[in-house]
Order: sequence, then C-alpha cells, then structure tokens
Amino acid sequence: MLCEEYSWVDERELNYDNYGRLLYHPVLHPNHKKPYTESELEYLCKYWEVDGMKTMGMAMGRPEHSLATKINLLRKDNLFDYYKNLNKHW
Repeated sequence: MLCEEYSWVDERELNYDNYGRLLYHPVLHPNHKKPYTESELEYLCKYWEVDGMKTMGMAMGRPEHSLATKINLLRKDNLFDYYKNLNKHW
C-alpha cells in the first residue's frame, strides 16, 4: 500500500518484480533515468541502511532497482564511503 500522498494512484496500475520491488511508474518515479546529483548521491549513501529501498525510492522519485544498482556501482568504484561521509548537503 502506498502512502496517503499517492492514494490517488490506482494500485492495479502498479507492477512489482520477483523481489517485490516496485517497477517504474511515470507518476511515482519522475526522476527515472535522470542523472544523480551530488546531493542525491550523498543522501542515498548516508541513509541507505537507515531508510531502506522502498522509502528512498519514493523520496527520490526513482525505482527501487535503480537505487540498488547505483549503490552497487558506487561500492564497486569505492565511492560509497566518500558520499556517505561528504557532509556537504545532508
């Protein structure tokens, strides 16, 4: 169930992957395929373990799979800790 802010979205329109992650929806994910800003990267890394994928996906307007993919790339490139400790925007 979506939060009250998106209660007007018909839940029958929503699709989920095999892991229960909400797939792209144009209304709920307006930032899909847009480049990540430095502020978004800092927020993502700093609160990933606190807020979780579902909450962050809704907050950032991006699909959950997109966030998980970005986290994996940042960790692979050794940038996760850099953005987590940036303390510039968050």
